This record gives sequence, structure tokens and C-alpha cells, in this order.
Amino acid sequence: MKPMNYLRTLPACRYTDTDPDKEGNKNTMFADLIIDDISLYHMLKKYDLVPSLGWGSEEYQRQMVDYFLLKQTHPYLYYRFPILVCPWCGDEECGFISVFIEREENLVIWRDFKLEPDNKAINIGPFYFEWEDYEKTINKTFGTAGIQ
Repeated sequence: MKPMNYLRTLPACRYTDTDPDKEGNKNTMFADLIIDDISLYHMLKKYDLVPSLGWGSEEYQRQMVDYFLLKQTHPYLYYRFPILVCPWCGDEECGFISVFIEREENLVIWRDFKLEPDNKAINIGPFYFEWEDYEKTINKTFGTAGIQ
């Protein structure tokens, strides 16, 4: 049996009020993905990207939720999805981190994280989540930082 991970989300932002890097940067608010009490954003902070869930336009947020719930495939990545994106605009052309997401019965698996567009492997995961809790958690990300 695979070890199960626990996923939850918390509202977060790129910078604290005292962070010197905040000056001149966009302090994007987002839904941080917390896996087993560890922030995915902080695990991958060196890439200067933010989680794709919980911010942006209504259409963008619904699309991200649908991707993570496997309701639609990505137009060119298929079952790989942008999990961390540009903090300024969320556009994939700026670079992003993708993850392969699959569902096996009541289990969701995140694996093969890659820095795009270079297709460079990132040594993190795989993570295993129970579907029912996962679905609720992903759905709750909608509107975390409001609608922009």
C-alpha cells in the first residue's frame, strides 16, 4: 500500500510585510498547497513561481480547478498541469512547473514535477491523496484571493 499524503490549502502571498524583496514586486495572493504540513510554495520557492490555484480571473480559476480534478485535459500537456506559474500574470509562456496528475480509483497521484518549458525534472514527490478529501480541498481553492 502506498503512503497517503494529506493535502490542505491556506491563503498565502509571496512576501511578508517585512520582506525586503517585496519592494517593486507583485505580492500575489494565492491558495498555497500544504502537503503533510509543508508548503509546496516554500518547497519550490527558488523557482520564483506561485501556485496556480486560488487567484486570477473567474475563468482561469475554474479552468485550474477542472484541471486538478481531471475534468479536462490541458491543451498541449494532456495530463500534465501547471501547478506553479508566473506570479505576475499566470501565463505559461513565462515558465511554470508542471505535474502529472492521475487517478486510480479512489487515489490521486501527483508525480513527475517538471520545470517548463525546459522539461527539466524536479526531484519532489510522488504524492498520494484520497480522492474525496482531495476533491473537496481543490474545490475550496476557488476564490481564495478573490477574483481579479
